[in-house]
Amino acid sequence: MSLELLKQLRTSVALTGLLAGALTISACQQQSEPEAGMEGVSTEESVPMSAEPAEPSDVVVNSEDASLNEVEDDTVASVNSGVTQILYLCSPELKVDATYKEETNQVVVATDMGTVTLNQTNEGTNPEVFEVATSIDGGQGFTQWRVAHEARDTGVMRTAGTDEANVDTFECNKVS
Repeated sequence: MSLELLKQLRTSVALTGLLAGALTISACQQQSEPEAGMEGVSTEESVPMSAEPAEPSDVVVNSEDASLNEVEDDTVASVNSGVTQILYLCSPELKVDATYKEETNQVVVATDMGTVTLNQTNEGTNPEVFEVATSIDGGQGFTQWRVAHEARDTGVMRTAGTDEANVDTFECNKVS
């Protein structure tokens, strides 16, 4: 090999080494350097993402549903589908707030004299008969509640204290 060929080879190896080094250094940089003619142009920055999922914030409203005013005028308050609450006015004067619990065949009767939970004692629906072995004030005696018609429009409450021969009877009508 000639001396001149060795000098060219050494120069080629040196240039190749320099180019390889320059490529290695530029590959390690995190951000690219701005180009000379692109001053003033905003660059997009990378933002690390959270590992937690985003919470949905959109509220979906079905426009085919009834409007709020239509729902307000037609809504009856109830805790769930198995509970119905009805207010009765009775004679002699007494106000009865009856809460029917369909799943347990019970009614909670609340009056000024007290509140009792009665169990249904018959299988029929006209009349429905509910009884408990305590008086309306929670003392010794009995309370009986009978409601007639499918819509429970009328009712009769019978209650007695320790003297079960002295029974108070109230005839009640559903308040519309």
